[in-house]
Amino acid sequence: VQLQASGGGLVQAGGSLRLSCAGSRRNFNMNAMGWFRQAPGKEREFVAAISRNGYNTHYADSVKGRFTISRDNARTTVALQMNSLKSEDTALYYCASKYVRRPETVHITPNDYQDWGQGTLVTVSS
Repeated sequence: VQLQASGGGLVQAGGSLRLSCAGSRRNFNMNAMGWFRQAPGKEREFVAAISRNGYNTHYADSVKGRFTISRDNARTTVALQMNSLKSEDTALYYCASKYVRRPETVHITPNDYQDWGQGTLVTVSS
């Protein structure tokens, strides 16, 4: 799956952003999806994941209650709604896909994912 992330930008603390990831149509609905981020000088970390069928989601503790992941298989997109943003959310955000057989599984480990988008930068000013 080819992925294209967008929606990043500069926002004040407490504000919101919505990231979008467009996937190529081929087999998109056979893939679990995830969002990861990497801040300068830090390792890439898990943010949120959603199952192939969209019924199951999982979030990092640091974003739980503030971020929401969703997908639209008909439009081959996955979104990350980010509310109540904090300065520590500043990072390059990546979407990723993993081919899965089971429609309900989610994956949180970066090495599980096969395809990655190019990243979109989110900067939160305090």
